Amino acid sequence: MGTDAVNEHKPLRRLWPVLSPLRSAARWTEIAAMAPKGIKKDGKSKAQALKALKSVKRSTWRQSRKPRYSTVFHRPKTFEAPRKPKYPRLSAPSPQKLDHFQIIKFPLTTESAMKKIEDNNTLVFIVDVRANKRQIKEAVGRLYDIQTQKINTLIRPDGAKKAYVRLTTDYDALDVANKIGII
Repeated sequence: MGTDAVNEHKPLRRLWPVLSPLRSAARWTEIAAMAPKGIKKDGKSKAQALKALKSVKRSTWRQSRKPRYSTVFHRPKTFEAPRKPKYPRLSAPSPQKLDHFQIIKFPLTTESAMKKIEDNNTLVFIVDVRANKRQIKEAVGRLYDIQTQKINTLIRPDGAKKAYVRLTTDYDALDVANKIGII
């Protein structure tokens, strides 16, 4: 009687290893009552079943591989949080290193400098070593209200920087030297 109950319910054959402890015929009939009833034989339900079977067997998702045109692999850029410091690293902003009073130290009053003033319309200054020609030009313009044509610089053997400031034709170097107090 036990084997007939098993043969009678073929869909439950798959569950036999799972249900092996439940071998009594009474228990099998209870389980068979819970099993789904047979499928109707009409064509519509059969087509639906075949369609479902096809979709279960074959996955709809296809992986496509993106073509790579570079021979080098670079790791992707990741998120970098912006810095949010709890306190400023510098206690106070640093003051400007060179202002126009610091750039020009003093005018030279040597004989060769006086000759430049008279002959070439040029003033001679000792300036800060870190100053460049643009900064010297701006500082001379601010301090003495004059326009310069060009500036030549050199560093003397003692380490000081000398600037030859050629004035435009509008200004006379002798007048400016008198105003400054060189002569």
